[in-house]
Amino acid sequence: MARPGEVERKWYVIDAEGKTLGRLAAEISRLLRGKNKPQYTPHVDVGDFVVVVNADKVEVTGRKAEQKVYRWHTGYPGGLRERSYRQMLRKRPEEILRQAVRGMMPKTRLARRQLKKLRIYAGPEHPHAGQTPEPYEVR
Repeated sequence: MARPGEVERKWYVIDAEGKTLGRLAAEISRLLRGKNKPQYTPHVDVGDFVVVVNADKVEVTGRKAEQKVYRWHTGYPGGLRERSYRQMLRKRPEEILRQAVRGMMPKTRLARRQLKKLRIYAGPEHPHAGQTPEPYEVR
């Protein structure tokens, strides 16, 4: 079993260009949770940091581009808001991938902490060169 103090964390950079949204999100959640490591322990955060670039070039299959709708509530009466996939891709492309990854993580306090290790950027540049992230190829 892994202990919180003896976990080695790596930084990975993933290029999302041309990748399918769901398959990419599943692989990212695996890395964030640490399920790719032999010392994986469900109740300990053994995951790695993940930097995703070109999030605005992620693809969806079928008719999801026309039919998928993102909904949220502002907290005010009558505050149910919704945006289509195309509108989200135009305004906040990072949120599309972030919500997909979040949906594949467990609904626990540990998973909320693990999600903070995810950095998503719409373009090809990222400010994490100092951490020397390794390129990770998604199958």
